[in-house]
Amino acid sequence: METKASYVAVGAFVLTCMLGLVITLLWLAGLQYNTEYAYYQTYFTGPVNGLGKGTTVRYNGIDVGRVDDVKFDPNDPQKVIASLQVQPNLGLRSDSVTSMESEGLTGGSYVEISGGSKNAPLLTAVNGQKYPVIKSAPSTLQKLAAGAPQLLEKLNLAADRLNGVLTEENQKAFAHILANLDRTTGVLAGRSGELDSTLVNLSKTAKSLPGTVADADAAAKKIGRLSDDTDGFVKGEGLAQLAELLADTRKLVVSLNKLSDELNRQPTKVLFGDRRKGYTPK
Repeated sequence: METKASYVAVGAFVLTCMLGLVITLLWLAGLQYNTEYAYYQTYFTGPVNGLGKGTTVRYNGIDVGRVDDVKFDPNDPQKVIASLQVQPNLGLRSDSVTSMESEGLTGGSYVEISGGSKNAPLLTAVNGQKYPVIKSAPSTLQKLAAGAPQLLEKLNLAADRLNGVLTEENQKAFAHILANLDRTTGVLAGRSGELDSTLVNLSKTAKSLPGTVADADAAAKKIGRLSDDTDGFVKGEGLAQLAELLADTRKLVVSLNKLSDELNRQPTKVLFGDRRKGYTPK
């Protein structure tokens, strides 16, 4: 009986140790699971080729985690919800952005997270969200694909305009212009000495300009003073005196005209007076 009781005690002790070990391992695993990763969600619109569980997540080009889950948005079938499992010390900001990128044209896809700005607040879950939600943006290839039709249209328009410019008539005109330019440069090269002399004269003229400008400024000041004097004369008593002088002059001219007429008719009368005796009644 004692031997059997000892076996039971040993078995119970072993089971207790094993149970404690399992509990410890589960606790450590749970602690590691809770502290080793941080979880975020992001929404992608349109095709997400290459996106799946286990897809690499990069932060500013550095591997920081993986995609933990991918599913469709029940409210919008055009959107895909991706759950991201990343390092907990990234400190993602509210203006961080995710995008689907590709390693070259034929490489695998990955999720890229931009760092955001340092002054923006940390990204946290709001309005009952399970995880903080990172805004998404189209990838570089998506932007190129979206802009490809407009780019092709512009290229076609540029090609049509180029064909319109490079007609046979315009080509002849361009050739004529080039020939004229060649002749002009030849003439300029042959008269380089004259050009040098002209430049020297221009330099001398430029040096003499300050004095000319000063003279012109002095003349302008004199004209200004003359204008002021004229304005004062017109507005003051000078104009009234000039009017009186003109009136007296007119009177003098009238008197001189009368005197001239008298001299022409009777010069002796004007010079010596009227000596004729008048009729005296007897």
